[in-house]
Amino acid sequence: MLSSNAVEPSATILADFLQSTRNGGILVITGAGASLASGIPTFRGTDPSAVWKRDITELGTNRYFREDPVGSWAWYLSRFEKVLAARPNPTHFALAALEKWAQEQDREFLLITQNIDTLHEDAGSRRLIKVHGSADRIRCARYGCRLGAPRGSLLRSEFDLEPFLAAPSLSLIPRCPQCGDLLRQHVLWFDEYYTEHEDYQFDRAQRALADMAGALFVGTSFSVGITEMVLQAGRSSDLPMISIDPSSTPPGRGVTHLQELSEQLLPEVCRRIGVPLTALGATFSLDG
Repeated sequence: MLSSNAVEPSATILADFLQSTRNGGILVITGAGASLASGIPTFRGTDPSAVWKRDITELGTNRYFREDPVGSWAWYLSRFEKVLAARPNPTHFALAALEKWAQEQDREFLLITQNIDTLHEDAGSRRLIKVHGSADRIRCARYGCRLGAPRGSLLRSEFDLEPFLAAPSLSLIPRCPQCGDLLRQHVLWFDEYYTEHEDYQFDRAQRALADMAGALFVGTSFSVGITEMVLQAGRSSDLPMISIDPSSTPPGRGVTHLQELSEQLLPEVCRRIGVPLTALGATFSLDG
């Protein structure tokens, strides 16, 4: 890892931001870059394994699922094997520690993630909105079913997917135990809306904008609706906003861009403001 001196200017900026937003909530928005150090490829990033460098965005649609449910299930299972086997990295542990730090100061803290992995909750985050769904759950494809949208879902682990993996076919796609329709991924597809399912907590995310004193973006490409919504709210209220991303492309007006790796910067910021990572069972050194 880099020494703390390498991230010192950025660490000073971020530490000042966190300590100065005392009169309102801290809103954190994470994207695929936050999980890259855990071995999960980004979607639109510059890393060689970025998903959309190999697959067109049409694969992530309800329309594709209806046209080719076998192809849809096969594609997602090939990706989710790596997603569900991943482990949290220092970014996830640092954000969980910052949540606890904010609570101890009686400050609002909310993390909105675009990621469908379970790494934030595995690291200890509790004030969390998974606005794009979760890879560890599936649901009935029929809207209105008790086990489908807008309220229902099931744990993926409750179903044996090995037969489908061994010989992908329509007959081996798991079926809804309530109505018999096909089950689908519990994720927000590109041709769907944030309001499709209550688990996405879009209303809660909107309400959080009224209370935020500043926004911190971590590893996001600013290519989805939720980031645009936060950007507009922050700019209209002239709130401080910071983006952590090694990309050389700044996110635009009103956002301070810190061109760093979050797994290096965030633990150093925690150290500076006295937030212990050891309380979450994780110890990181930037000098190691």
